[in-house]
Amino acid sequence: MSQSIPDGETLRERKRRLVQQRIIDAADELFAAKGYDDVSVTDIAARADVGRTTFFRYFGDKAEVVFAHEEEMLDRITRVAADEPVGAAGTAAEAVAQLRTIVVALCDHAAADIAGYALHYELVDKHPELRAHDAFKTQLIAERFTMLLVERGTTASTAVFASQVALACYQTARRRATSPEHLGAETRAAFDELASL
Repeated sequence: MSQSIPDGETLRERKRRLVQQRIIDAADELFAAKGYDDVSVTDIAARADVGRTTFFRYFGDKAEVVFAHEEEMLDRITRVAADEPVGAAGTAAEAVAQLRTIVVALCDHAAADIAGYALHYELVDKHPELRAHDAFKTQLIAERFTMLLVERGTTASTAVFASQVALACYQTARRRATSPEHLGAETRAAFDELASL
């Protein structure tokens, strides 16, 4: 899965991003072919044509590679928010509405890579240690939503509540979606159901 080249990227940053992407792609290929348990860091490094030391410069362990795309998602939240000149939400409903736009955009982006999305959640669903990591990463996303709302001037209490509610809409959609292609529609439906309460 290739990423677009960010504007203003230095040669060093570009090389670093390309090596990291090679590691991620190698891990995805191996996890898809052999399963998570039967793939080692050594296997991933060899497939990516890097040494183990290089692997560990980018990732602490093979579980972190599974969640590499979540880091991109955290960055995407910041970029989407910067592109949206929105002020403070006065109510929880307004705060949730602001987050709806971001959550739906993130879901549409994630589901665009159908194979990657499916592999990610297949791995997460099969491995308890990855489920724990997924829960942690999900809360990081909620914290990023909270920060974003607070930076816009929303009260911290409202921001925390709205972030958890928006996250619940995403989690509902993820469980209801029968395939990655349906994630965006299910996310919209979850927010619509919430608005009708």
